[in-house]
Amino acid sequence: MKFLPIFLDPSAGPILLVGAGDLVRARLRLLLAAGAHVRWHATDGDFAVPGLDAAAASRIERGEADPRVVDLSGIVAVFCASAGEIGERVAARARSAGVPVNVMDDPAHSSFIVPAIVDRGDVVAAIGTGGASPVVARRVRERIEAALPARIGDLAAMIGRWRRLIHDHIPDLPLRRRFWERVIDGPIGEAVLAGRSDEAEGSLKAIVDPSIYAGASVPGDIEGRITLVGAGPGDPDLLTIKALRALQDADIVFYDELVTPEILDRARRDAVRVPVGRRVGKPGIGQDAINRLLIDAAKSGQRAVRLKGGDPFIFGRGGEEVEALREAGVACSVIPGITAGLGAAAEFEVPLTYRREALRITFLTAHKAHDASNVDWSALTDRKMTVVVYMGITAAAAIRSGLLEAGRSPETPVGVFARATRPDAKSVIGILDHLPALVRDVEGGPAILVIGDVVSHSAPWRNASQNSSLQTFQMAAE
Repeated sequence: MKFLPIFLDPSAGPILLVGAGDLVRARLRLLLAAGAHVRWHATDGDFAVPGLDAAAASRIERGEADPRVVDLSGIVAVFCASAGEIGERVAARARSAGVPVNVMDDPAHSSFIVPAIVDRGDVVAAIGTGGASPVVARRVRERIEAALPARIGDLAAMIGRWRRLIHDHIPDLPLRRRFWERVIDGPIGEAVLAGRSDEAEGSLKAIVDPSIYAGASVPGDIEGRITLVGAGPGDPDLLTIKALRALQDADIVFYDELVTPEILDRARRDAVRVPVGRRVGKPGIGQDAINRLLIDAAKSGQRAVRLKGGDPFIFGRGGEEVEALREAGVACSVIPGITAGLGAAAEFEVPLTYRREALRITFLTAHKAHDASNVDWSALTDRKMTVVVYMGITAAAAIRSGLLEAGRSPETPVGVFARATRPDAKSVIGILDHLPALVRDVEGGPAILVIGDVVSHSAPWRNASQNSSLQTFQMAAE
């Protein structure tokens, strides 16, 4: 984040506007719409602004002096539509006086930038690109405009009128937050968005005990719950909508080592974040301790998310956690995620099943060599079975030996797919006989091993075959 979004109160004092032309008039209208008093130095002497009503026009003060030498005392912010010498001089004086300044299309001389804005009354969304691309910001604004209900500002205004009263009735912040979430997401909020504000106000007045309405079992007693959420293989865009909603509602997030920072950023900003994962070969918190943390969080009335890489129920120990929560009488639910094997298959175009070639899939984990040695490899020798191995890097030699000794062909295609769906994803393909060497080439995990003929249909395999054919052709031509 290059610029910190901050909402400026334009009623705190006069705004200095310098410049001329259509762009400065557009900026003037924006400032007036926000209720600002504007001291305008029109550098061409033309102060005409068609279409302004008398009230807005009364908040424009003509600046007749040279803007490069005017007194900046009491000025809240400076907007300058003139680049070049005037813009630079005005910006330098504003900076030296400690006044925020924006020079249009000149981020180098600006201490702040003006974002694209979605205005819904009391709800305002600001979209910025750090000054890099106003067109991108405009496109994002268009999408937000299309998604936001027209009366969302009315809903915010109604909540503002009731906020102090509800605060007095529900002093506990988490319970109060749940009260407003129920108002917004339920029939009351729906009525406001549909234009039935009087009905919504009446429904609010009819609530006898706000804490009970918020979901407390008894007045003031907040009830916690745990949601196990699959974070997917790493790409934050692969989170489900339900997972995003859970992250935004969570008071506390317990997350694994494999959860990426980009996914954690989707959680509510004020949610507490607690790391509880560990990597192979490194110390970390045990499962019993994790279970206790989850139970304690719920017992204290918090809504906690247990965020797991991939899917909670595929080698994520989610079943153990759900069992512990149920035994403790804690309410819980599970939101599935895209497991790493499916993420790798999609990114590298590995069809895990293929008509007449691969009719079955087996998912297994072998994160330690001694685990791999205990696998019944004889059940995995069918050529029409695709074997997907999780946490198999350190056990690659044992996996190779187990499958070969059980009778799987050493020429079986194999793919090692590391950090799938992340920016640093890497794939290495080859044959089963070379598996230990292949895992070294991906330069670290986490990685998925896919073993079976389907690997020969993958994008990396096709690319390797095309490159080999091209090299053969070039050698023949020489």
